[in-house]
Amino acid sequence: MVEEGALVWEPTAEVAGRAKLTAYLREQDRIGARYEDVWQWSVDSPAEFWQSIWDYFGVVGERGDGPVITGTMPGAEWFTGSSLNYAENALASGEGTAVVFVSEDGARQEIGYDELRSEVGRVRAGLVRLGVGRGDRVAGYLPNIPQALIAFLATVSLGAIWSAGSPDFGVPSIVDRFRQIEPKVLIAVDGYAYNGKSFDRSAAVAEIAAMLPSLRATVWIPYLTAAEEGRPPQQAEPAPGHAAAVPSGEVVGWEGLRAEEGPLEFERVPFGHPLWIVYSSGTTGLPKPIVHGHGGVVLEHLKSLSFHQDLGEGDVFFWYTTTGWMMWNYLIGALLVGAVPVLYDGAPNDLWTIAAAEGVTYFGVGAPYIISSMKSGVRPAGLDRLRGIGSTGSPLPPEGFAWVAEMLPGVPLGSFSGGTDVCTGFVGATPLHEIRAGVIPCRSLGAAIAAFDPTGKPVIGEVGELVLTAPMPSMPVMFWNDPDGERYRDSYFDVYPGVWRHGDWIKINEDGSCVIYGRSDSTLNRGGVRMGTSEFYRVVERFEDIADSLVIDTGQLGQEGRLLLYVTLAEGSTLTDELVTALKTTLREELSPRHVPNEIREVPGIPRTLSGKKLEVPVRKILLGAPVEQAANLDAMANPEVLRHFRL
Repeated sequence: MVEEGALVWEPTAEVAGRAKLTAYLREQDRIGARYEDVWQWSVDSPAEFWQSIWDYFGVVGERGDGPVITGTMPGAEWFTGSSLNYAENALASGEGTAVVFVSEDGARQEIGYDELRSEVGRVRAGLVRLGVGRGDRVAGYLPNIPQALIAFLATVSLGAIWSAGSPDFGVPSIVDRFRQIEPKVLIAVDGYAYNGKSFDRSAAVAEIAAMLPSLRATVWIPYLTAAEEGRPPQQAEPAPGHAAAVPSGEVVGWEGLRAEEGPLEFERVPFGHPLWIVYSSGTTGLPKPIVHGHGGVVLEHLKSLSFHQDLGEGDVFFWYTTTGWMMWNYLIGALLVGAVPVLYDGAPNDLWTIAAAEGVTYFGVGAPYIISSMKSGVRPAGLDRLRGIGSTGSPLPPEGFAWVAEMLPGVPLGSFSGGTDVCTGFVGATPLHEIRAGVIPCRSLGAAIAAFDPTGKPVIGEVGELVLTAPMPSMPVMFWNDPDGERYRDSYFDVYPGVWRHGDWIKINEDGSCVIYGRSDSTLNRGGVRMGTSEFYRVVERFEDIADSLVIDTGQLGQEGRLLLYVTLAEGSTLTDELVTALKTTLREELSPRHVPNEIREVPGIPRTLSGKKLEVPVRKILLGAPVEQAANLDAMANPEVLRHFRL
């Protein structure tokens, strides 16, 4: 067992000296200041801090003469009178390689900035021909391929609004999202490949289009067809019958969309003008359409990618994601800082090899991938350029930190936690912080993070609700179709007036480091002892026989219920009486006698969202009697078939 807080990496003078954060602190005349003091300045003086970010990075746009911040949460406004465009900031000055694409079948494409600008101009002109303009919505049903990035940049260059979903989403899940925003154009693939299998989505696209009456056009990308024929997607046109399958509106192929050259122009828009619409998971209700603005995302991603991931020109950035997860939006932000994003479409079978082949300098994955690599005996090699690893999606136990330190000595692993709601991390790492097992080194600059006790008072060294006590520029500018802001307020401000409640348990230490303990709405409360589920999983999943697990407390309204532990076994393992006894004994010794499960059950899989998060709340609802279809949106799940195994 690895002790939480054990030192696994510390920065050398060379690492600290070349860090992007060090250069910024030097310009701000804060060299030598403790990070905690710099963080305190960033949240106490937000106008000064965020103005410094605009100036330091030379944001392309008109600053105007309005105040940096007006008002408070919810509803704070930023940089009144300014105008800018995300795409202009992403494409304005880059040279050389802009983006790399890799697929699981070995296909590879490298796109330079000149080609990227040309393609964005072509697709922009095509969207204009289809009637897209400022404020219109363009929806993408796309995997993580270059066409998704090009279509996004072309859309937002017009001042139109982008929204995307991955083609592994089911039809109802996509319609639940896109119907809320009424897109004018749908851009979709005919299918995709995953783990060696092909998935034809032609019928799904036609069904989606039929349920979106706002569509004026559907753009088909014959991605699967082209892959099977061994040629680029733009060289194929929609298969016969595709046009007839779409009930209304124009149907064109990707080649038709990009057929004519067009000028690469950028519609500068106000700071808070909608950039994209992302969505909550939608596993327990209609997905929330979360709108972020151009300016907030540009400033936040410049700050976060530069100072926390330490990315800049010459870096190669990889994060395993789909277009339906906010980490895709974060990944493509590499263009803002001059780094090269690696787009990967396929199953996560051997991501370490991809990182080595592409000379990745910062490698990001979900925490489960690191644990899986550790348990399966993977030994990453050839990662000579790697300077950092990111982990997100769920808390990473100390053993994951220790494994990375052993396998990749000298490479820091920074756990990163935030959310779709702000499209960034509230807490994370910097190159100036030492890395301790199971601990997140710091609160992010500009993020006024605190832990609140039940009375709404901040606590240090104790587990509390993760809250933000001051606004950030990348907070949602609104939810779509929420004109009076009621749904927005109910989502974040229903517990502590004027304070954003995020829904996670966090402990903030004296030095500003912190630990995330999981969702506060799935807390284990046994005999008055409250505990986050991540502590439970750390103990259970340390067993080699356990591949995955889910713990549910059925107690409600002050009455203690049953504590049920569900486990998925590693290949070749059996849930023997001896294993059950060992699990219960270890949980008793390492957690408490109150946290020994009433029962341990074997299941073939643990239900997860499409982005890999465990579905504790829906399972709890099912155990308390809710019908499966009411407890969870099956189309928003990665493996809905496993839910039938969860019953009292």
